[in-house]
Amino acid sequence: MALLEILTAPDPRLYGKAFPVQKVDSAIRKLMDDLLETLYENNAVGFASMQAGIQKRVLAIDLGERNNFFRKPLLMANPELHWVSLETQVTKEGCLSVPNVWLDVIRPLEAHVSYLDENNQRQHLKAKGLLADCIQHEIDHLNGILFIEHLSSLKREMIMRKLMKNKKNKGSL
Repeated sequence: MALLEILTAPDPRLYGKAFPVQKVDSAIRKLMDDLLETLYENNAVGFASMQAGIQKRVLAIDLGERNNFFRKPLLMANPELHWVSLETQVTKEGCLSVPNVWLDVIRPLEAHVSYLDENNQRQHLKAKGLLADCIQHEIDHLNGILFIEHLSSLKREMIMRKLMKNKKNKGSL
């Protein structure tokens, strides 16, 4: 396993679309392991390959013991949302690619998703609450969408100005 580089906004590589994988083989399983290691190292609950500049439709989620969620990590290749509820929830979201920003985001409360697991088996999952939120957040990454796109344009512009200023200041050190 290896730690992956985390791209931060406004890096243009975050806004591309990931390509489907043909199958989950040893190379994709290694990528899944690397995604997990990177999210654990950064105390995150989810990480998508696009956040490391890898244009493959692969993501990892591990909610640990949050909200009584005691399941093994969720490793997904080619995740596809098939249905989302009309009922919504507000969740305080953050993102490794938008550092030090935590804001309320409105998303559907429930989601149905299909994907290939780490054994290249087609799986179907009905998710609700925090898990549904995380799945939607990470699939957004695979489609080149950051969570701040769900905010008002004013909030989004303020955040982007702050991120650009931080990047500029780090570059001048």
